[in-house]
Amino acid sequence: LVHPREVFAEAIRQRANSIILVHNHPSGDPTPSEDDITITKRLQEAGKLLGIEVLDHIIITKTHFISFKTKHLL
Repeated sequence: LVHPREVFAEAIRQRANSIILVHNHPSGDPTPSEDDITITKRLQEAGKLLGIEVLDHIIITKTHFISFKTKHLL
């Protein structure tokens, strides 16, 4: 599980105005889980409060990836 304060800490230190989230699925299936979708929405809302836009969330595997933005999940 991820907490927004951990995700945005470095972005705040660097004075970033946007971030791209990336994490892996060791299972090899890049399909976003319900938890992935829920936490992405939570992080997007936190980013709005901080003035840091979440540009995309990418899930990677050894051979594939999925972009939330491309899949219209963001």
